[in-house]
Amino acid sequence: MKSIKQHKFSRLEQLLGKDNLKVLSNKTILVLGIGGVGGYVVESLVRSGIENIIIVDNDIVDETNINRQIIALDSTIGKKKVDVLKNRIKDINKDCKVITIDKFITPDNINILFEYNIDYLVDACDHIDTKKALIKECLKRKVKFISSMATAKKTDPSKLKITDIRKTYNDPLAKIIRKYVKDEKINKKIDVLTSTEVSKKTEGLGSCMYVPASAGILIASYIIKKIID
Repeated sequence: MKSIKQHKFSRLEQLLGKDNLKVLSNKTILVLGIGGVGGYVVESLVRSGIENIIIVDNDIVDETNINRQIIALDSTIGKKKVDVLKNRIKDINKDCKVITIDKFITPDNINILFEYNIDYLVDACDHIDTKKALIKECLKRKVKFISSMATAKKTDPSKLKITDIRKTYNDPLAKIIRKYVKDEKINKKIDVLTSTEVSKKTEGLGSCMYVPASAGILIASYIIKKIID
């Protein structure tokens, strides 16, 4: 077997092949929302050879993020999330091209996301109206996308899966989006990350690290497979 020159992605090259690694390096992924789910999407994509990333978020790192967000540390509290994650990405792969959009995305300004030539869009935001608008906009523009549903109030990562929105259950956010898709008579498949676990009864949006982290890794895995298959 031909030996592979050792480099930071040599183990990945052994698994996926040099040609696939080159394909991945040339793709551009946009991630909207870089919190519990989105942060791990980005982390997984960058460590999987994606070298063009657009990260979108206007929030700062808060102490309450530490229990679940990969960018949240005592040393990053109070800093802009996009700045913290950009620095982390560059520390993983200095060749990765990172565009940051420090804005709160709403249906009114959603068009700024599509000023870039993107191969995949990941919706990991919390804003319901924005999630709805993204579905319509991505379908209209024929942009491939996947949307993360609810991971709060969940404790079992084995209940996570990627499926069409119409097949979701036990997911309060997915229920809202499912109704929207039905009401708007959208017939195309809408890929979402969802949990089939019954939500825990908690005060507020109780959360743990291993569910959103697993969700982010699943989304990244799904995108990588879609790109190279």
